[in-house]
Formats: sequence, C-alpha cells, structure tokens
Amino acid sequence: MTIHNFSSFQTKIPTINSYLLILLGFTFPLSVSIGTAVIGCIMLLWLVEGKFKEKFTIIQHNKISYAFLAFFMIHLIGLLWSEDLKWGLHIVSKEWRILLPIIFITIVKKEHITYYILAFLSAMSLSEILSYLIWFEVIPPFQSATTLNPTPFMGHISYNPFLAFSIFLLIYFIFFIKNYKNNFSKIISLFFLTTMTINIFITGGRAGQVGFFVMLSLAFILYFKKNILKSALLILVVLPTIFFIAYSSSTLFNTRIHEGLNDVHMIDKNPNTSVGLRMTFAMNTLQVIKENPIFGVGTGDFPREYEKVNMQRSPNALPTVNPHNMYLLVLAQTGIVGLVLMLSVFYMQIQSFFKINDSLAPLRLALPLLFLTIMLSDSYLLGHHTALLFVYFSAILYKDFSGEKV
Repeated sequence: MTIHNFSSFQTKIPTINSYLLILLGFTFPLSVSIGTAVIGCIMLLWLVEGKFKEKFTIIQHNKISYAFLAFFMIHLIGLLWSEDLKWGLHIVSKEWRILLPIIFITIVKKEHITYYILAFLSAMSLSEILSYLIWFEVIPPFQSATTLNPTPFMGHISYNPFLAFSIFLLIYFIFFIKNYKNNFSKIISLFFLTTMTINIFITGGRAGQVGFFVMLSLAFILYFKKNILKSALLILVVLPTIFFIAYSSSTLFNTRIHEGLNDVHMIDKNPNTSVGLRMTFAMNTLQVIKENPIFGVGTGDFPREYEKVNMQRSPNALPTVNPHNMYLLVLAQTGIVGLVLMLSVFYMQIQSFFKINDSLAPLRLALPLLFLTIMLSDSYLLGHHTALLFVYFSAILYKDFSGEKV
C-alpha cells in the first residue's frame, strides 16, 4: 500500500468505525465472540487512524470520560493493598470494558445515533423471536436456553435487563419522537413492545422484571411530566395490572415469586437458596466493609476476606466471590472512595438529562436508573453482556456534540 493510499484509507476510518459500532450494537447481544472481535477491529482501526491529539480533545470535552477512567483506575490502585494479586488482576481484566466509552465517544457520529439504537433493537427482536420459538417448542433449546427459561444468547440474569431497556427504547420511539409518523414503523414497534413485555415474564430474571417496572414508571412520569397526578394514577393502575396478569398467566413468574417468598421464610433453616444466599452475602459483606470502610480490602481480596467472615457468622452458607450486589462489591473492594467514583458516573449521566434538553433526554435518564436498580441484585458492571450494554449506550447517549441538536 502506497503512502497516498494509506493516507486515503486513514481518512475513511472514522466512517468505517462508526459502521462497526452499528455492527457491534447488533452483535454483542447475540454473541460474545463476535462482539469481542468487532471491538478488536474498532480498537485496531482506532490506533491505525492516529489523530490522537484530536481524539484527546474530544475526550477532554466529554467530562464523563473522567468518571469512567477514575472508576477503572481505583481498581488498578486497589491492587497495591491486595494480597491476592491473581484475583485482583482477574477483576481488572473484567473491568476493562469500563474504558470503552472513552474510545467509543471519539467514534460516535451524530447522524448514526438512530442506527446504533436500531441495530441493538434488531438483535433483541431476533433474540426474542428465538426465545418464543424455544418456548413453544418449535425449535430445540440451544446455548443457555431451556424450554422453561428460553434465553438463548445469554443467561436470564442478563437477558431481562436487556429486555427492560429494549422496551423503554420502543416506548421512546413510539411516544417521545415527534416525527415518528410512519404507521408501519409504529405497528412494528407496538408489536415488539407487546411481545417483549410478555417475554420478560416468561423468562426468569427477577432483576430485569423489577427494572421493567422502573422503566415503565419512568416512561409515564416523563410523558405526563406536566400532569403528575395522571402519571401517578397510571403507575398505580397499570403496573399492578401487568403484575397480576403476569402472576396469573406465567407459570415461571408465579413460581419465581413464590420461591422468593419461601426463600425469605426459610432463611434460618436453609440459607443456601437464591434469595437466602443474597441476604447472607449482603450481611457478611457489610461486615467486611465495616472493617475496611475507606479504601476496602483491595481489588483482589474480597473472596478471602468474605470467607473469613462467612466461617464466623454463617458456616453453613456457601462462600462467594461476588455478593451479587454491585454497590457492596465496590465498597468491599475499594471502600467509600470506590463507591463515590462509581456513583460519579451515574451522577454525570443523570445530570446530563437535566442539562441537555433534546430528543435523547429520556434515554439519558433511563440508562442510569435501570442500572442503579438492577445493581442491587448483582454485579452488573462486571458481567460481559450487561457491562457492554452500559458502556455502549453510555458512549452514544452522553457524547458532547457541542450544543448541536440531535
């Protein structure tokens, strides 16, 4: 390749990478390996393109980049007081995704924002269709899916938060976009809005189901923001109605509700249940935090320190490397300092909702509220799928377009 041809290729990289970002939106909900390969291509082209001074300027103007960087850095710094460096490096290797918005922000194009979102919705629509085909036993279960819990491309713990956010995206297109007047598009969107709502209750992810109710409540509040009474009335009527219909018609949802209540009732006799373990994890992790409140036990020492407490307080309960609560995990590993840095990411996201009044505003509030909710039940910024969901939309929704209207 001649210097001229190489230079010509470099000028095309921003557009190529934006198209790859669209492709990533379609692939990461469906395949870990393909999604990772796309990210690898984006990173390679990003390096080949050069223009690092321009990119650094873009990053500088997007203050949320500092929050992502600081949250990642506290995990690196936390290795300094970790005895178990091997596990600490494992945690850091899982947290690398938190740096992706810093790169993606330099790639996102304003004119492609709708395509990024539609690519993701297309992947979720395909995933949902296959979920129904498995549920109706038209096709055999594959990958992580079963007939009773049809979530083919990821576990139900991740799948339902994806559905909850997809449902809000569809509500956004139907009710919040003023020029969304194509009747066929509205019919398709309403169809998938309905089917995804049903799908979220025939799969077993309780955190995503709670997230769904939060997203629906938020949609009512934002749509009827000038009429608080009306939004409150709709929340009080619609949400219990959906819950009752799901409880009455979905065997899995009904079973999961009763299992959860029974787990709480039987916690003293059998702590090793889904809810019982989470409660035990929380109580024991709080003890770890109490002994190391400011800087935590270190990025790599949570499993070791938790086991010590577990043996003293609840020897019959199973040990864990993850308390299934992102707030408690960060507090235990990196203390109050780490928690403040993590929450600063969400603070800046919510702040942007109030500062930037454009068509993307509802989504800017929905993303952090969904994750602030579901992180109470698991460490969702560590999981591959949900971490990518968060960083992908963080880059798209919070890029500073210097006052341009989206």
